[in-house]
Amino acid sequence: MDHQSFGEDSSTPVTGAFDKSRVLNVKPLRCLLPVFPNAPNGSTFSTPQGGAAPFVCATPTGPFPNGVTPFYPFYNSQDSSQRPPEQHTSTPSGVHHQSFNNAPISNAVPINSFRTPPTARNRATGVANGSAGSSKRMTRSRAQTQSSPAEEGEFTDNQNESGEFLSEEGLTKSGRPKRRGRKRGSGGGQGQDINVASSDAAVDLLVEKIQTAYSDVFRQTEGDRTSVDYITLVYDLLRRKISQMEDVSTPGGNKRPDLRAGTLFMNKGIRTNTNKRIGAVPGVEIGDIFYFRMELCLLGLHAPSMAGIDYLTVKNSSEEEPLAVSIVSSGGYEDYADDPDVIIYSGQGGVNRKDRAMMDQKLERGNLALEKSTHKGNEIRVIRGLRDQNTVAGKIYVYDGVYKIQESWVEKEGKSGCNVFKYKFVRLPNQPEAFRIWKSVEQWKGGDTSRVGVVLPDLTSGEEKVPVSLVNDVDGEKGPAHFTYISTVKYPNPMNLTIPSSGCLCVGGCLPTNSNCTCIQKNGDFLPYTSTGLIVTQKALVQECGPSCQCASNCKNRVSQAGLKIHLEVFKTKNRGWGLRTLDPIRAGTFICEYAGQVVDPTKIDKFGIDVDDEFVFDATRTPQPLGVMPGDPVEPSKLPFPLVISAKYSGNVARFMNHSCNPNLIWQPVSRENRNEPDLHVTFFAIRHIPPMAELTCDYGVVPDDEIDQRKRKCLCGAAKCKGFFCL
Repeated sequence: MDHQSFGEDSSTPVTGAFDKSRVLNVKPLRCLLPVFPNAPNGSTFSTPQGGAAPFVCATPTGPFPNGVTPFYPFYNSQDSSQRPPEQHTSTPSGVHHQSFNNAPISNAVPINSFRTPPTARNRATGVANGSAGSSKRMTRSRAQTQSSPAEEGEFTDNQNESGEFLSEEGLTKSGRPKRRGRKRGSGGGQGQDINVASSDAAVDLLVEKIQTAYSDVFRQTEGDRTSVDYITLVYDLLRRKISQMEDVSTPGGNKRPDLRAGTLFMNKGIRTNTNKRIGAVPGVEIGDIFYFRMELCLLGLHAPSMAGIDYLTVKNSSEEEPLAVSIVSSGGYEDYADDPDVIIYSGQGGVNRKDRAMMDQKLERGNLALEKSTHKGNEIRVIRGLRDQNTVAGKIYVYDGVYKIQESWVEKEGKSGCNVFKYKFVRLPNQPEAFRIWKSVEQWKGGDTSRVGVVLPDLTSGEEKVPVSLVNDVDGEKGPAHFTYISTVKYPNPMNLTIPSSGCLCVGGCLPTNSNCTCIQKNGDFLPYTSTGLIVTQKALVQECGPSCQCASNCKNRVSQAGLKIHLEVFKTKNRGWGLRTLDPIRAGTFICEYAGQVVDPTKIDKFGIDVDDEFVFDATRTPQPLGVMPGDPVEPSKLPFPLVISAKYSGNVARFMNHSCNPNLIWQPVSRENRNEPDLHVTFFAIRHIPPMAELTCDYGVVPDDEIDQRKRKCLCGAAKCKGFFCL
């Protein structure tokens, strides 16, 4: 067939090499799709009365009738009059609206790139205790494996990279990627217009309020437990709020709210332990866990947000030398980190580069600092990066205390054959256990029968999907008083609802972008949970989907209905009876369980044989203790559709063993599920902060009216630093 018959352009070669750059110069035989005018109120073309709209066809390069615009890449480079405004065109990412033939395709700025904040660079590059240090930025010689993180909570991490902070190019002053105009949501045809600029302004305003409210807590060169707790708590609340807004403004996008929140805090100076130091960091306790590298930066535990080695420069009489202050060991190299007391740690640089080049490691930067520390024998903080079982590529960072380097050497790495520096870290004695506890817990969950004190492997008798063990390694008591295990509340009698309940019509599941969802409307136009199922903030009442809703059982607005997902155990405390603790690490905002039991009429408690001396009564008519850390936190009482009092004395679940604390790690949250006119009100518990394995789970039972305090007051034995001395049942 004659190639000339497809068009007038004879530049297409018949044989030999095929020049792909000239394909778009070939004129097509006909337009593949008819182009119709898209006027909002009908056709822009005149048609015979009663006749159908005419068939309109245009070549890709024009001319175009009214109401029709050209699309990429068919712009006439010689005539820009037909070119539509830039914001209305659809082009491949990173391609500018320029002449196709003579304009190179630009490199798109990565959405998730950050750079060291100007105020933080000096601190990130090695500064002596209290000294200014050098502001020279370190270069990267390692691959950066977090160029394409999957979603919130998934954090790929190359432990020994030499990079410091992520680049901030392409970001607004609020720390988010630059965007234009408005983004339309995709709620199954029921989307809403989201003003991205307004969400940016809301985040900026919130950060300003945080900075003002806690100016005396932040920017401390010497932190304490209070400042560390405040910063980690507020940081994660802000991160979840950003995630909630981005679920609406950027549905399905490549989001990193942890980096955005961290950059905002660094730029505003919302951090503590601002000076680098050798040894322990004030306010950070051995065994503390973190889900994001930015948390380590904000607390002064490990300054680089990516590099595995942190160091400072010490001035001697004749010269300056670097000394290592902390490392992150997270499995990026051929390390040996299975021993709770010894780590064989690899140096940085050389192998595993992004360009796949292989070369020997050099004795510079972090490697040199580790070598100097080998001879000096100074203490080095060790953070172990462990795999998060609940995410695809996530990590949990455990502060494992201080180590010293016992020896160093050079060896050939098996995969690359290159010379790699190796350092033997040995844990100092007489420190609280951290990683060793993780190793023990994994064995217990794996069915290790040698554990001392196990009374029952599962006190739920199969009622829960995850077994709950009963353990007593304190005394000879064989268990609590008999009760029947149930997993939810039981309503013995019908309740009179003041507000009729009607479910949503969402098919499949409620989407954050669907402004027509009645359940979303009842929650203030946002889903109360992030895409990973974390509660965003404390509310007077959370409205979940229920039996009267058409959405599926795995809808994102049914978080508290899936039952236990965390390995828990009931254990005997030394002075407070039985308690509840976790075997799993728990992320802030995670649903723990609900308070199960029999619902009783609060006005007839005595007639049911239950009084205020019953330690298993939970009164949801009181006000949950507010977190009080975020500006604008509600202090209003719960908006319950009816009074709710639950007794777990004779039937209940693990929540009945939860002890009070004046510094709790859980909050209780009233949740109402849409169930037509039937009562479906529940008391649920969520994690306030990250909780490590084997930590006791506690809550504050709430605020009671002043005239009831004396009647309900009990002595508090929580042992918190700011214990009030009493609590109210």
